[in-house]
Amino acid sequence: MRTLPDSLRLPRSPRLPVLLTVFAFVAGVGYRLGLMLFDAPPTNSDEATMGLAALHISRGQEFPVWFYGQTYMGTLEAWLAAPLFAVAGPSTFVLRLPTLAMYALFVLLIWRLTLRLTGDHWFALLVVGLLALGSDRIVKNQLIAGGGYPEMHVAGAALALLAYDLAVGRPGRRLPRWTAWGLLAGLMVWVDPLVLPYVAGTGLVLVAFRWRELRGRAGGLLTLGALVGAAPLLVDSLVAGRNPLTAVLTASGAEQPAGWLDRLYGGLVLGPALGMGFCDPGRCAGWQLWWAVALPVLLAAAALTAWHTLRRSRADAVARVGAAVTLALVGAAVATVAAYTVSSAAGRTPVESSRYLSCLLISVPVLLWPLWRATRLGGRRSATARVAAVLVLTATLGTAIVATAGAVGRVSAVHADEGRHTTLVAALREQGVRHVYGTYWTCNRLTFASGEDVICAVVDDELRPGHDRYRPYRTAVHAAVGAAWVAPDGSPLAARLDQRLDSLDRFTVDGWHVYLPRG
Repeated sequence: MRTLPDSLRLPRSPRLPVLLTVFAFVAGVGYRLGLMLFDAPPTNSDEATMGLAALHISRGQEFPVWFYGQTYMGTLEAWLAAPLFAVAGPSTFVLRLPTLAMYALFVLLIWRLTLRLTGDHWFALLVVGLLALGSDRIVKNQLIAGGGYPEMHVAGAALALLAYDLAVGRPGRRLPRWTAWGLLAGLMVWVDPLVLPYVAGTGLVLVAFRWRELRGRAGGLLTLGALVGAAPLLVDSLVAGRNPLTAVLTASGAEQPAGWLDRLYGGLVLGPALGMGFCDPGRCAGWQLWWAVALPVLLAAAALTAWHTLRRSRADAVARVGAAVTLALVGAAVATVAAYTVSSAAGRTPVESSRYLSCLLISVPVLLWPLWRATRLGGRRSATARVAAVLVLTATLGTAIVATAGAVGRVSAVHADEGRHTTLVAALREQGVRHVYGTYWTCNRLTFASGEDVICAVVDDELRPGHDRYRPYRTAVHAAVGAAWVAPDGSPLAARLDQRLDSLDRFTVDGWHVYLPRG
């Protein structure tokens, strides 16, 4: 058996930090499982659309490549959930089981990557503990099967870890590792382009340190893996003659106006605090925005530290690779923030679109490492640096804990809302209602919750046809005799339908109005 050189060996695992890390990991998974058991975070029609795709796959009815209603964002989550649907039946809980597993795998990969880059088990505990927490925005990104976000975390961490092992020359299973790196990169091109800065950054590390190996079988297997991963996108583009890049640019709102002051505020101030889990549900208090100041400082400190190591450690290949991977993760984070800031989404919808910064969690180990090192500095001159580093680390954990508590505080309300929706579905079934009209945020959620017993077609507040992601639903409702209307209590659609009570009968189900045609 080939043994690892001393330079590639991790230090012997200290028992206490490892046990505490296991505890933090279990707590993080348990917290998210508990949220799921109480129907949190709240589901919506976008997640239901992915659920419907999984339902159709499980039945052999449809095999969608893209999220219904668009030609971008792959349906990997639906394909993962489909076998579970076939066994346990469709539900939001079952739909989220693969995303929960992806969260767990992400934390394990980040823990391993942190040990590769630093060798410090106590610091790895800190990273896992921070990732165990979860604000409203964070748990939505990690658990809701709305397309792309849970997968990006896992893929980004795995790509960085594979790049490190390949670049340092870690022996054993090298060709499978090259293939796996290519497969993950290709999958992300299909699933969601938001993680591409991390694909590019870790890919540059491989080119810089293993370009000779890439010229041989390794490069061929990497290319083959990438083609297999991106095959759904490539085949669809060839068959349908579509360019998915055009669809992505259109969906980003690039053609919609937004002022630069709004973009800068959303991208550099509000976005990082929300997107990295330091804010309460749906908003940021002024004091929680301190992370907007800390982030660029931490990025600069991590980059300078890595660059210094890269230049001073010419004889230490392992240290150079670690510094290069650190620079790749810093560069990917900067590119992610920059791309978001220049987009119109940062100016128009900064609270909701902060999810586009989800990938920044992959860079957490390299962001916090300079702070952790500063706490270990000796000497009187370093006392100020130690105190400052401890304060920032404490503020980071404290702010994340407060934001997590805010998410927990919403669980009872979310659970009650889901209970009202379940009552609505039961009432429609009892009344024999099988075809309805409703708003976008009503329709696919209702259709999925009923297992397609109730089919819904989208209308706007003026009763005009809306955006039906799955067009057969519109056809079915239009063809039905006596289709009903469903509207949330107090909504503009309900107010509009109340004006037609001379031809409609209305009954109310705790928060919902159902309108039945007379005769």
